Amino acid sequence: MTNPLLAPSTLPFALPDYAVLTDEHVREAVAAGMAQQLEALAVLAADPAPATVENVLHAWERSGLLLGRAYSAFWVARSADTSPERDALTAELSPRLAAHSDAIMLDRGLYDRLVALRERADAGEVALDEQDEHVLSRRLQDYRRSGIDLSDDAQERLRAINAELATLSTAFDTALTAGRAAAAVHVTDEAELEGLGEDDRAGLREAAAARSLEGWLVPVVNTSGQPLLGSLAHRGLRERLYRASVDRGLSGEHDTRETLVRVARLRAERAELLGYPHHAAYVHEVSCAGSTDAVNDILGRLTPGVVELTDREADRLADHLAGTDPGATLEPWDWQYLATRVSASGADGFDTERLKPYLEFERVLQEGVFAAATALYGLTFVERPELVGYTEEARVFEVREEDGSVLGAVVLDPWTRPTKKGGAWMTSLVDQSHLLGDQPVVTNTCNVPPPAPGSPSLMTWDNVITLFHEFGHDLHGLLSDVRYPSRSGTSVPRDFVEFPSQVNEIWAWEPSLLTAYARHHATGEPVPADWVESLVANRQESGRDTLELLAAMLLDQAWHQTPLEELPQDGSGVEAFEAAALERAGAAHPLVPPRYRSAYFHHIFGGGYAAGYYSYLWSEVMDADTVAWFREQGTPDQPGGMTRAAGEHFRRELLGRGGSIEALETYRRFRGRDPEVSHLLARLGLG
Repeated sequence: MTNPLLAPSTLPFALPDYAVLTDEHVREAVAAGMAQQLEALAVLAADPAPATVENVLHAWERSGLLLGRAYSAFWVARSADTSPERDALTAELSPRLAAHSDAIMLDRGLYDRLVALRERADAGEVALDEQDEHVLSRRLQDYRRSGIDLSDDAQERLRAINAELATLSTAFDTALTAGRAAAAVHVTDEAELEGLGEDDRAGLREAAAARSLEGWLVPVVNTSGQPLLGSLAHRGLRERLYRASVDRGLSGEHDTRETLVRVARLRAERAELLGYPHHAAYVHEVSCAGSTDAVNDILGRLTPGVVELTDREADRLADHLAGTDPGATLEPWDWQYLATRVSASGADGFDTERLKPYLEFERVLQEGVFAAATALYGLTFVERPELVGYTEEARVFEVREEDGSVLGAVVLDPWTRPTKKGGAWMTSLVDQSHLLGDQPVVTNTCNVPPPAPGSPSLMTWDNVITLFHEFGHDLHGLLSDVRYPSRSGTSVPRDFVEFPSQVNEIWAWEPSLLTAYARHHATGEPVPADWVESLVANRQESGRDTLELLAAMLLDQAWHQTPLEELPQDGSGVEAFEAAALERAGAAHPLVPPRYRSAYFHHIFGGGYAAGYYSYLWSEVMDADTVAWFREQGTPDQPGGMTRAAGEHFRRELLGRGGSIEALETYRRFRGRDPEVSHLLARLGLG
């Protein structure tokens, strides 16, 4: 059979032909793509003609189309539904791709061609518009940061480090996925499931049956906190589930400690080789924050106040526990359960568990997520069931503009499975580009528990927020309106990329939308109006939730700001390093572990957030400021600002620009000024 990746796809939206695609096709196409790109770039470097936008920047963008097409198709599928064969192929390809990148980024001839274009532009011989200027500046900066000026010996060491890091990142990710599946808690006594409804129990029974087990199986999600800890009345099972979560990766077959220490040490060595004091300085140089001092400042400013809020919350929970279980000591596995009980009593907000029967997945998707995009941007979504996604459960939706013209497509894969990475994510299968004439194709991959046969697919409130969040990333990709595919959509600094997705979360709370998508799955009755009022009124983030996030951010910085000689020598030092880092930062709390402990911190050891996990907080500064802007655009009918006029301005000035110009410049054009932190402080209860 002809390899479907070797030529551009003829399917609608240029979707990869997943119906026939095999791992061997990927292996062949990636090899061909690397060779083809190197050949094209060699021609570019040797071109005797004066450097121009067309023969340098445009030619560069076209050089990697086959490689990008092949590997993106595979990466999306492997992340959502891995197998030993796919893991092996990833382990095989990762160091080869790292070497391929080094072959490009350490090529003096290519660098000189970029320099020649820079010099001609500075001399007025070539005209650059702002998109040309930005992509040229970024490519030159990438070369400097990739070691183009190092000696031959230093470059050789750099290549070896990059190859090993690529291998280790894959190994960490593989162990993490397997370890999360293995950590699931097997329950044989149904009495331990007190607090869970029949639908939840049915889902856990299905999970056990899928592994040929009797009884019920409680899966472990990727974070330290586990959703079911808010519902389980059985304290013993809560403790087992909590410990299964926070002890992942610390021993046994799926121990990740040796891997993560080696990753941290290699990153520190590479940073020093490139002239930086540590890996964090290397990362922060190209961030919106701009420096490690700026990152440390905002984390340090928030931590004491958040710890104080958390302690006050802990005191209230301890008082509640004393009234219901005299003599019991508040433990980490009690927090979520007691917090929902206190909320249910009306003393401290609103218990979101009460919403679950009203949050059926399909209605949330259609009447919530999609409806918000229609109200703001005029988009509509038409399912294309004849098109095949990257898993059997994936669904393809055609996305249309308000005038009916086709904008692009989104591939949705909502259900959790043992072979899927934890968490939720968006990726681009096809980047929007005016240079290539490509329409965007984005994915939305979540980990919502699948419905048991005959049961509705009910979501937690956190699931709902996650779905809105990831669709914010999708909108960033779908509404991109740029020339260069490398600067399309979410190709922005790490501490900017979470901003549009966090803004999109606000529409989950919009009362007019809530009453449409939150309807009882059995009766169709809308969620009670007083519940909506309580939910919206008590939106302020809890100290505990903020602290677990801050603790993870601080832990990330500790691993990546520590000089090589002070890092642990091997995996046995991981837990002591982690404890000392949190204590030193003032974020060690006996009842609140970091959102991710080191041993299962995919974002920084298996993903692209190393030294950048603070991005969620930095982006939230812009998010909170933008929410205030939307409120200012409100009308009598839409006081929250969910209007076409507001959406069009946000789309045109911010979402549509992708990474085609400086990220903060897009914010200034949208908002008319730099973001202000006051709105975030108020949201956190610190203003």
